[in-house]
Amino acid sequence: MNKYFGFLLLFVFFSNCSLDKKTGLWSEDKKIKTEEVQLNSKELFTEEKNLQSEVNPSLKINLTGKLIKNSFINNYDNNNGRIDFNGNLEGISKFKFSKIDNFKYIEPELVFEKNNLLFFDNNGSILKFNQKSRLLWKKNYYTKIEKKLKPILFFANNKKHLIVVDNTSKYYSLDIESGELLWSQNNSSPFNSQVKIYKENFFVIDYENILRCYSIKDGKEIWSIETEKSFIRTQKKLSLVVIDGQIIFNNSIGDIGAVNIDSGNLIWQTPTQSSAIYEDAFLLKTSDLIADNDVVLFSNNKNEFFSLDIRTGNINWKQKINSTLRSTLVDNLIFSVSMEGFLIITEKRSGAIIRATDIFKVFKPKQRSKIKPIGFILGSKNIYLTTSHGRLITIAVKNGEVLSIQKIDNSKISRPFTLKQNIYIVRDNGIIKLN
Repeated sequence: MNKYFGFLLLFVFFSNCSLDKKTGLWSEDKKIKTEEVQLNSKELFTEEKNLQSEVNPSLKINLTGKLIKNSFINNYDNNNGRIDFNGNLEGISKFKFSKIDNFKYIEPELVFEKNNLLFFDNNGSILKFNQKSRLLWKKNYYTKIEKKLKPILFFANNKKHLIVVDNTSKYYSLDIESGELLWSQNNSSPFNSQVKIYKENFFVIDYENILRCYSIKDGKEIWSIETEKSFIRTQKKLSLVVIDGQIIFNNSIGDIGAVNIDSGNLIWQTPTQSSAIYEDAFLLKTSDLIADNDVVLFSNNKNEFFSLDIRTGNINWKQKINSTLRSTLVDNLIFSVSMEGFLIITEKRSGAIIRATDIFKVFKPKQRSKIKPIGFILGSKNIYLTTSHGRLITIAVKNGEVLSIQKIDNSKISRPFTLKQNIYIVRDNGIIKLN
């Protein structure tokens, strides 16, 4: 009897612990609620099949939107729009530099200054070329030890200063005309994002998911705002847009935040990934953000395309599009390319897919499975798309037809960039110019 009586006492004790709401332990009621939230999150973010078939492939699209010149110079909203380009891609020239060892892991960005362009090589040297492929200057401000780290550089300029940040925690400023060093500083963590210059400051995100505002004058920090850290460092470059007195940015776990650009105060923050898949956040790859006056648009590799209200961060709609490529917004149409090779046109207000065209059907099935899209631009009549196997594909906007496939390299090349009537594409040991 004593034995049974002891078991009864233990049962009552543990039952009281689980039901007592004053002890600080979870009650049974709290456990049930937590489980319900997790189940709802899983249901909300369940995996959906990626787009596998065309939608309205015979639909004709006629663009009448404004043509944009110098789309890659001081682009605050990341939306390249409908670019004033209709080149024949016949002429070709090359800008050469030492081969970048980890090129396949980076998202290179060209910087244009007047009619010149700037990039970097494998040892962190900064190169300035003119339109005729002539090297104007080459500068390197790294020690022997730092050069061995093969730094990856990110740029921005305001016509006077070239701001450089890198993945070794260093950031510095050069005179863009001469290449002379103006100042140099070090951060507590490496950087992995776009760089945006606004007035007297510049903005960048580091690997700790901290958005930092620095002075252009001397590199001193003006303010910073910390978001939730990730245990794993993502290789996907993070994104920033500057619009209407705020800076909107993403972090490596899928949160989108808006900050007052002057004070650094958080205006809103919107998580796009549920806690149920938080453990897999390091696998998340998000496209660049693009914005206009009322929405922020982006997609990811989890078959999700989002439209957020720019004032509140509320989700307007979410569509099933699997893409890590920067989209383009023209009037009320969003152009995107899925990782499976579909050119998708979506209506901005509703998120409805208007047309989806299978671009990669021109490749054989075995070859297709190994090919990924890298990036694209929208010209006056055509779309120019680069791939992971070194091809430049020209696609007619009107009907989605593939007009040509041009070999640039045998491995990954960058997304296309344009200046005037030239297209520039970066490969691991040089820059290709097409006109």
